[in-house]
Amino acid sequence: MLAIQFSAKEQKLSLKTIPSPLINEKNEVVIRVAYAGVCGTDLHIVEGAFPCSESAITLGHEFCGVVSSVGSDVKHVKPGDNVVLDPESGCNTCDYCHNGNYHYCKTGALNNAVGIYRHGGWAQFCKVPAEQVHKLPPNIPLERAVLTEPLSCIAHGWDIASPLPVGSKILILGSGIIGNLWVSILHLQGHRDVIVSEPKEGRRELVKNLDTGFDIVSPAELKAYRTRDPDWGVDLVIDCSGYVPAMEEAVTYLNPGGKLCMFGVSSPDAKMSISPYLMFKNELKILGININPFSFPKALHWLNVMGSRYLTYEKLGIKIFSLKEYNEALQCLKKGTISKAVFKME
Repeated sequence: MLAIQFSAKEQKLSLKTIPSPLINEKNEVVIRVAYAGVCGTDLHIVEGAFPCSESAITLGHEFCGVVSSVGSDVKHVKPGDNVVLDPESGCNTCDYCHNGNYHYCKTGALNNAVGIYRHGGWAQFCKVPAEQVHKLPPNIPLERAVLTEPLSCIAHGWDIASPLPVGSKILILGSGIIGNLWVSILHLQGHRDVIVSEPKEGRRELVKNLDTGFDIVSPAELKAYRTRDPDWGVDLVIDCSGYVPAMEEAVTYLNPGGKLCMFGVSSPDAKMSISPYLMFKNELKILGININPFSFPKALHWLNVMGSRYLTYEKLGIKIFSLKEYNEALQCLKKGTISKAVFKME
């Protein structure tokens, strides 16, 4: 089968022909991949700015497909079922896992994620643990289901940032796919006082396709809000960029009692400077968001209710590529001409 693999040692991404996976254990599932997304974290991995397996690894932690084969103990899915894969799980033995916080697990979660430390979905087939496989409802097409994983992370972020009363003044930093999905969710939930700041003109034009009526501005235009009105501010900043200077500046825009939701993934070496006095004086809150613990069912419900109003590829700025076009896919993402690349398997 074809697979896109990354060698951390060589810092090289390449398309290879490798053996298709076979069932070896009773609790395994082999998925014939239909669609696989390219995440911003994948770009960081390829650039050497995010940790991954030291051995050659098939990337891709956002994917969906059709069950090809199952182990003898697998009962909740069968060959032919449409499914989506939750890439993370815990060790199920540590205190974090036993307390329902497997995303803090020292050996599980991101430290053992499919597509980061285990072979993932940038391939025609992928073998995964059965407990991480979710059967799709019949009304959710595979083309849309590839967005389940990023939506599940947003669902976790929503829970942490809540309450988010309608009427809150909200600023979103970055309009890649995560920013666009946050835009969609906020609009779905009734929010209208939302500003999206994005430095790339192409992406500013893409987010307008969602037709939310939100203000879409450049970083320079964002600064002008404060210039025009020294008291201007927002109640919540949702960072979807991972860009430290943007977050540092955005903290100064927070109203008293405001919250910074750090959703974008920064380099492990990045450092951020914040005024402790401002934190004290305005009782500000900084919220970290780490993956998607137990939030896949919520994401599937969102996929159902959002439908084509929000989740068409054209509206979200998503472009489909074949595995052979992986270089073009990554370049389009880096240039900002699209919000997301999705591999469609032959």
